[in-house]
Amino acid sequence: MNSIAGINLTRFILLLLVQVVICNHIDFLGYINPYIYIIFIFLFPIREERLALLIVSFLLGLLVDLFSDSGGVHAAAAVSLAYIRPILLKSSFGMLYEHHSIKFSTTDIGSLITYISLGTVIHHLVLFSLEIFNISNILITLKKTLFSSIFTTLLSVLIIILFSRNRK
Repeated sequence: MNSIAGINLTRFILLLLVQVVICNHIDFLGYINPYIYIIFIFLFPIREERLALLIVSFLLGLLVDLFSDSGGVHAAAAVSLAYIRPILLKSSFGMLYEHHSIKFSTTDIGSLITYISLGTVIHHLVLFSLEIFNISNILITLKKTLFSSIFTTLLSVLIIILFSRNRK
């Protein structure tokens, strides 16, 4: 196993464990739930096959669903995020994505925050729409999406900055 696969496997397991053991038990005011397992999808290598990302994202979401007893909503939201990831990368990083030269440890912090924020909002909107699945509760869905997205984005950016090697 090469070092990139080892790093991704370690990241997969650690984020899954932190999500299941710590983050699934945080429910602040009924609206704020951090879902940091999506960091794995954000940081998955760009040069890897897109089908591999979709399959691994489904597996990650399915494992979170199994531990959370949530019936598949995390798997659907994770696959949705993985599917739309190239569009997010292109809109956030532009030409760096075109040339496959994005290194998250050396990119502009504004582009990183844009990328994480857009992806988190999309993931959470899909997640809470499927979880609540009732048009009459659209305000609750939007509140949960907004507040959880803000909290998850802050945590995700902090984790990425703290654990990246070459951040200035």
